[in-house]
Amino acid sequence: MFPYLLVSVLLGSCYCSKEGSMTLGRPELFGPSVALLNDVGVFNCHLTIYPKNETILLELFKEGNRNKLLGFYTSSDGQAASFPIVIQTFHEGNLECVARAQNNSLLEPSVSYTHNLKVIEPVAGAKVNIQSGASEFFEGRTLELRCTLTAGNYVSYKWLVNGQPVLQSPRHNVANDQLIINRTTSANSGLYMCVATNSYNTTRGFTSNSSEVEITVKDVVSNPDISFNVMKKESNDYFAVVTCQSTRGTLPITFSLYNKTELAFSMTAEERKVKFKVPLVLDRHLTLQCQANNSDEVAYSRWLPLQVVSVGGPVVMHYDFDIEQNYAVIGLRFYCKATKGTHPRFQWFLNQTLLQDRGKFYYVVNQPPDQSILLLSVGSSSAGTYYCEVADIFDNTTAISSNKQYIDKKELNELPIPVVAVVFGCFTFLVVLVSACCFVGVLSRRRKSGEDSLVSQMMETFSANEDELDMSEYTEDNDVVRSARRDDLDWVSETSADDALFMDEPTDEH
Repeated sequence: MFPYLLVSVLLGSCYCSKEGSMTLGRPELFGPSVALLNDVGVFNCHLTIYPKNETILLELFKEGNRNKLLGFYTSSDGQAASFPIVIQTFHEGNLECVARAQNNSLLEPSVSYTHNLKVIEPVAGAKVNIQSGASEFFEGRTLELRCTLTAGNYVSYKWLVNGQPVLQSPRHNVANDQLIINRTTSANSGLYMCVATNSYNTTRGFTSNSSEVEITVKDVVSNPDISFNVMKKESNDYFAVVTCQSTRGTLPITFSLYNKTELAFSMTAEERKVKFKVPLVLDRHLTLQCQANNSDEVAYSRWLPLQVVSVGGPVVMHYDFDIEQNYAVIGLRFYCKATKGTHPRFQWFLNQTLLQDRGKFYYVVNQPPDQSILLLSVGSSSAGTYYCEVADIFDNTTAISSNKQYIDKKELNELPIPVVAVVFGCFTFLVVLVSACCFVGVLSRRRKSGEDSLVSQMMETFSANEDELDMSEYTEDNDVVRSARRDDLDWVSETSADDALFMDEPTDEH
């Protein structure tokens, strides 16, 4: 009876192995699923049915690593094991409890189901590292930043530039601890920092801010514009002030001026505009180009032909006008042009008074080097004598005047005497021509009427005379008539003989 009871007790807490040995029942392991680094975590393990008179050793291990014991407890009276441990990062993962009998080799050890532990390590030591290279570079390259930590897990990252969040975009790729900006421009320059955060049980949060890293994206210099002004020294020497200017580009910029392939001047400046003083010889042709450089790439201006020709005459002035529906002249356009000159300066005069760019009744439109136009409203205040003068813009000591033209509204709207004479002459010619045509027509009609009357009289006379003719004059000679009739008969006889001959011919029979 006693052996039976012993076996029944043992079966309640163990089972038989294949070799006939007994195995302890499966222990239960429970404890926190999330723990903070360096906190003390308590894990419990116990057997639901404890074998009597057996001392059970309960051990705590990391799954797959039985060489490192995390905790142990010896239970002789069925008490549950308690494992207080200081949480470290290597504790994270699946934990298991192993139960074994200390003094009974017939009892095989048993293992609990695994218990997963998540260890939260507060973030610390955030730092921005530039993965793409230097912190200062030219636009177009890719910027790659990474946020590194000295400690921390389960971390969320946020990127800031100049204190503002960096948002995801086609050019901005924000991926956890990494920030990638493609095709950078100078707008991407600024102070970058990363903010790393994690939390424990939503009750305790941890944050680590990196120090700011300055990123400078430099603009490549733009293609410069080139222009020039011609000036004259007191010694009658001429020179051109050539301006090279770029609209963008990180300073400093090196500007170079070339005459075709020959380097004329070079200058490095802390501004985007420089000026070069180039000596000139009149009528000599130069071809200039500006080059700008602040990186590995060189920007080029257009080629600028530079030739200085003095103004020469004659200076010609002419005009045309605008009229209303009633053919009254309401506006004039004067044109002033010199025969030669590459840099002319035009001036307009009314009664020897210089006209500025704009007045109450006029407006000056300069179109150098070709011409200047004076737009004029015709009225009482605009009457007077007009002319223009042309001089070199770099030398106003000599000016060439055009012909003078007097303008008055009344005279403009009067027809000139030659025009009146031509119109009157044309009108008179048309009247004479029409009158002549009418006179010739009348004469022709009268002549035709006279001829018709004469013909009628002749026909009447002829009819009267015909009735009085002597019919004896038209009597035929009897001998003549008789001879004619004989000839007719002879022709008939010959014809009959021929017909007879034709009829006597034999007919072909088939």
